[in-house]
Amino acid sequence: MLVQLLVLPLLAGAALLVGAPGTAQAASVCSGRPAKTVGFSTGELRVYKSRAHVCAVTVAKKPGKRRVMSVALQPRGGRVVSDKGSFTKMAGPVTVNALNRCVRATGSIAGKSVSTGWILC
Repeated sequence: MLVQLLVLPLLAGAALLVGAPGTAQAASVCSGRPAKTVGFSTGELRVYKSRAHVCAVTVAKKPGKRRVMSVALQPRGGRVVSDKGSFTKMAGPVTVNALNRCVRATGSIAGKSVSTGWILC
C-alpha cells in the first residue's frame, strides 16, 4: 500500500516530463536538412535530405479547409512512395532510401501540382 502511494505520483510526474507521443515532431515532420522547397499557388512542396534518406511533404498555403492533397517521392531506379487523401494542412511525410541516388518529388493540392524533376544527384 505504501509502495503504491509513492510510485503512482512518480509515474504521473514522469508522464508529464516525457510528454504526449508525437509532440517532438511538431517543428518538422521530416528529419534531415531542408534540401529544396518549391512553392505553387495553393502551397509548397518541401524536400529534406539526411545521409541516406530523403523525405517530402506537401503543405497547404491556407490550412484549415479539407482538400485533396498528395505527395510522392521516387528514388531513381526505385518505386514511388506516396501519400494521397483529403487533408486540412499537409500530405506526407513520405521517406525513401536514397544513398547516392537522385530523387524526384511531386506534390499537389486541390488540383494544382508541382514537380522537382531529378534532384540531389
